[in-house]
Amino acid sequence: MWAFLHKLASPQGFYALSARLSPWCWGLAACLIGGGMIWGLGFAPADYQQGNSFRIIYVHVPAALLAQSIYVAMALAGLVFLVWRVKLADMAATAMAPLGAGMTFLALFSGAVWGVPTWGTWWQWDARLTSMLILLFLYIGVLALRGALGTRQSAARAASVLTLVGVINIPIIKYSVEWWYTLHQPATFSVTSRPAMPAEMWLPLLVMVLGFYCLFLAVTLTRTRHEILRREASRRWVQALTGEGP
Repeated sequence: MWAFLHKLASPQGFYALSARLSPWCWGLAACLIGGGMIWGLGFAPADYQQGNSFRIIYVHVPAALLAQSIYVAMALAGLVFLVWRVKLADMAATAMAPLGAGMTFLALFSGAVWGVPTWGTWWQWDARLTSMLILLFLYIGVLALRGALGTRQSAARAASVLTLVGVINIPIIKYSVEWWYTLHQPATFSVTSRPAMPAEMWLPLLVMVLGFYCLFLAVTLTRTRHEILRREASRRWVQALTGEGP
């Protein structure tokens, strides 16, 4: 077990494993997202209150869930990098950050579009919306730190510290609807209770959520592979792989 983890934590071992896994993740993501979109937009019944405008839920909810999950994954990677100096963890965190920022923006934008027919406005300084906006600023801060500091090591440490400090915002996002009076509706999925929607509405949503997580894995594996090649360009195995060696 430890031998496998040690091999997985090495850039060369991860590069080889991700080469086998990434095509499957891309394929699953395409099938699940494509199927979920067709099912949700074309065949799920309209909501009895919101009509067809509710269908944006099939993009909004998966994007919001993934935005928070990516940030937690980045925080864990940052902790591994700071404590154990595993450089692959920083490579993975670097690969995740742009997708996390994109998903946060998508969640905010789709929520604003949904808010027009539901609340009558694009934006409210609602606790859930405000904490999601803070999450976007945290992502932007992480990306800016990685590009602003002089050395890669100092940039990695600063980005990891910011990520770990900012992770306190994740439970605020999750429980903001319960802690404060907000316009935002409660969570669509709950482990302890049955879904509020009928099965023909929440099943395609579940498919979309799974598809977005497969997309996250596919993008992370692919971008981490590119990051490995960029940072390990002087290694013999990379030079042999790219044909740039002696």
